[in-house]
Amino acid sequence: MNTGDAYDILAGKLGFPGSTLLRSILEALMTPHEAKLVEALPASVAEVAQKVAAPEADVRESLDLLYRKGVIFPKGDFSDRDYYRFARNIIQLHDATLASSAIDIEKDRAFFQKWHDFCNQEMYPRLGAMFKTASVRISRVVPARKAIEGLPGILPGEDYHEILRAQDVIAVVPCSCRIRTTAVGEQCAHTAEAETWHCLQFGRGAEYVINRGSGRRLTVDQAIALCDEIEEDGLIHRWTNNATMTGVNTSCNCCRDCCEEYVSLDVAGMPVADWWEKSRYEAYVDDLESCSGCQDCIERCQFEAISMYRDKDGELKAAIDKDKCFGCGVCVVGCPYGSLKMRTVRPPEHIPGAVA
Repeated sequence: MNTGDAYDILAGKLGFPGSTLLRSILEALMTPHEAKLVEALPASVAEVAQKVAAPEADVRESLDLLYRKGVIFPKGDFSDRDYYRFARNIIQLHDATLASSAIDIEKDRAFFQKWHDFCNQEMYPRLGAMFKTASVRISRVVPARKAIEGLPGILPGEDYHEILRAQDVIAVVPCSCRIRTTAVGEQCAHTAEAETWHCLQFGRGAEYVINRGSGRRLTVDQAIALCDEIEEDGLIHRWTNNATMTGVNTSCNCCRDCCEEYVSLDVAGMPVADWWEKSRYEAYVDDLESCSGCQDCIERCQFEAISMYRDKDGELKAAIDKDKCFGCGVCVVGCPYGSLKMRTVRPPEHIPGAVA
């Protein structure tokens, strides 16, 4: 491998100097000339043209292509793109280059495989080690709206429909993690990302994916309908761990088998409770008699909080471990007999900045 060239320099900027796997991804994303342009960033189009001694019109065309691929990002207005920077970190490059309608799970399978190999061998272990150094939980599980509907004292920041109504712009893209695992033949156990996209973008994040054509705009009603599908599939809503309703660009709807954060935590042997905060709720078995022991809740629970036991008549019944339950509510939504319910177990102060 050549060292010290533009590809290696860019890999080093992302925190993986000398990585042959990341270099292979970068080579698939850009030509050597384009890599030199990216190496010259951050800069304006004119400054890049001067640095590489190339016509400004040609440089602008090349940078625009790299923008649409998700390699570089403009400063300011997305329609007036004159100043660019390279991806801030490996997660941003991963998500921007894969969460796009422009790539196809069959035609671009080799590219997805490059990312998948890099994630498993290098990115997940690195992220897991980084997560271990965290001192605060920056994300919070938001309960499925259907699971808490009708309960008293629901705060705006834990009602996913209200979160959606608070956004000025909403868009959706394919989940970068699930579309990748799907492309390499590791189908998500919970949903089909190739059929329905689940990664919601808000504010500037939404404007970004709409402008570069990687996602599509949603109305509030469309987003709420998608929210209901997300909950039926058993995916987990997450939000920033405070009472804010806006200013968040991405709302992941996660699954344990694909999510880059969850998988990295598992690789590191780190409890998810050290990285994600629980909701104010927990699930419980409201009606043991109606519980048939179907075990649907076990399959849906992504925190290993549900088990089965035999009652005095030898019938299987569900039991919920309160310590492991994150209050996501997907078991409640998916219970075919209505045996499971949600209850409030933490005060409003559990959410930083929240007021009852």
